[in-house]
Amino acid sequence: MPWRKIILTNNVKIQKIENQAVKRIEPFIIQAENLKPKLIKDVIAPYHFVEVVADAEAMHGWRTKPIGPAAEIVIHNYGKGDQFILDFGDHQVGYVKMDIRPIGSPPDAPLHLKLTFGEMPVEMAEPFESYDGWISSSWLQEESIYVDVLPGRIELPRRYSFRYIKFEVVDTSLKYRVAFDNIQCHTVTSGNKELVKPLNHSDPILNQIDKVSIKTLQDCMQDVFEDGPKRDRRLWLGDLRLQALANYETFQNNDLVKRCLYLFAGVPNNKGEVAANLFIKPSLIPDDTYLFDYSLLFVTTLHDYYFKVKDHETLVELWPIAYRQIEIALERLDERNILKDSDDWWSFIDWHEKLNKQGPSQAVLIYTIKRAIKLAEILSSDKLSFLEKRLQDIVEATFIHLWRKDKGFFVSGSENQISWATQIWMVLAEVLDPGENNQLMHRLLLEQPEIGLTTPYMYHYLVEALILVGEKDKAVNQLKAYWGEMLKDGADTFWELYDPNNKEFSPYGSQLINSYCHAWSCTPTYLIRYYNL
Repeated sequence: MPWRKIILTNNVKIQKIENQAVKRIEPFIIQAENLKPKLIKDVIAPYHFVEVVADAEAMHGWRTKPIGPAAEIVIHNYGKGDQFILDFGDHQVGYVKMDIRPIGSPPDAPLHLKLTFGEMPVEMAEPFESYDGWISSSWLQEESIYVDVLPGRIELPRRYSFRYIKFEVVDTSLKYRVAFDNIQCHTVTSGNKELVKPLNHSDPILNQIDKVSIKTLQDCMQDVFEDGPKRDRRLWLGDLRLQALANYETFQNNDLVKRCLYLFAGVPNNKGEVAANLFIKPSLIPDDTYLFDYSLLFVTTLHDYYFKVKDHETLVELWPIAYRQIEIALERLDERNILKDSDDWWSFIDWHEKLNKQGPSQAVLIYTIKRAIKLAEILSSDKLSFLEKRLQDIVEATFIHLWRKDKGFFVSGSENQISWATQIWMVLAEVLDPGENNQLMHRLLLEQPEIGLTTPYMYHYLVEALILVGEKDKAVNQLKAYWGEMLKDGADTFWELYDPNNKEFSPYGSQLINSYCHAWSCTPTYLIRYYNL
């Protein structure tokens, strides 16, 4: 029998399942394969030579300084120990190719060349050997190659996500040097920027936030909606839900959303539970990570897709597995209709290491059931009355057991923790009436509980909660204070992690491994366009 355990490694919880049982639903997998997009390609050349400069005011303490046009690469040559850095102008995702030729005597030894790829200046400045985080250092983007035959055309087989490339000539021989030409990135994406309507907002900051959001989404749109083209380069459900919303307002590649839904539906476990993320190559494989909130977001993503596209056939086919996610979630309720809080489950919500997940997860369940009820109504499902009754019971229990009228907040866990995430999700789930919801958000912003937010993922839901309670001006202020601050710190695509009060934050142990183009950061374009901010 498969069994699931949460194990502690370097003070970090990871999930591992022995003998995972996967049920492959081949018609769904075939449907997903038929929806695989054709990638759009372009060729981008570098703009500048740059050097990295220590700067205490810059993000991570480093910035780049242009020192010459990249077109001058043809007049330079390099020998053992030489290095240079090229800046491609903004973020790129694709395959690097270049010509290399010998200068001097015929090459009597191979060229040993080291290439380091970076999305941020810190990756050009600090040696990867200094990395000491808990996730694999193999995510650090570098190549050490040996070129036996010169002159030659080098085509790197791996896809990279970067703005900067550092070239280091480790060795040639005493008799020759090397020169470079036609250095290019052959970019790939399934997001057609020609389909995106210009925003032309009167606020230049929102215009720029929208532009960078779209670039972030585009670089994450490959043959699936990847969570990040640097890391983890796979399909995560929480990211998918947000990417799909942004896509509807921009690229409108709705078949890609449909493909991803069918991929998740195609490989549930033996209980019918969808995995938190999927590996697509060499074949479709679900990860052995299952998250309470992410599984429920399958329902929410299907809901959003249906009401955007009105694809009734897909709704009919995927409803049973969507409904199954709710059934599995309901099994976690105790006799009070409150989620049992223990060490044998995992709900993501946010990266804050002290965040108790019970309260926000209870709200995610309510939020999801409300959307499942709308789908059940469309389908005239016999599950409708059951869902309505369970929703009533759970909302009543939540108000009785988790609402603290004296404090004006919802609590979570045995220690009655008050967190931003719990309040935000309770507002989105509309447990309180509209007036009380508005008061709760005002109280949250005023009192600012200690357990705050750490990711753009949760900041999205903060902004959406403010919009829901009618506070558009405050929502715009949050957009500017968070994503606008990222722009000031040098973002040309939006990042996986950002804490304006602790800019060195990384849950992985080092900012070198952070992803600086990440799917769940792309939603300002949705928030601005859909809600007319």
